[in-house]
Amino acid sequence: MTAYDEDVVAWAQEQAVLLRAGRLSEIDMANIAEEIEDVGKSEKRDLARRMAALLANLFKWKYQPAHRCSSWQRVITEQRKALAIKLKGSPSLKVTLTDPDSIAVIWADAIAITANELGLDCFPDESFWSGDAILSTEFWPS
Repeated sequence: MTAYDEDVVAWAQEQAVLLRAGRLSEIDMANIAEEIEDVGKSEKRDLARRMAALLANLFKWKYQPAHRCSSWQRVITEQRKALAIKLKGSPSLKVTLTDPDSIAVIWADAIAITANELGLDCFPDESFWSGDAILSTEFWPS
């Protein structure tokens, strides 16, 4: 069993010390590479989760107009701001919002969230809003 397997936090701190000291021959390259890849995957999952939550709220806005209120509008606005900050900090994530496979997963997750919360089953299987529209502060589905 390696230090990586026993305590990943202690292992990470040790690897950082070795890297900063320039002791490259002692670092655990394979696990460092895996951890770096996992950071990117985690960021993509977080973006997808946030987009699905935003979409779910936009579905509610569209399909339950009688329930629209200022607090609901604030939630959508805050979700958009959080996503804008995330995309500004990691611009390469924008590719996720144009990738058909990623959009399909995000869309399906948003439908599942909304259907579960509202008990409705009236949502299209495929995205009819673009990523740009969803993130636009001007877009409010009617």
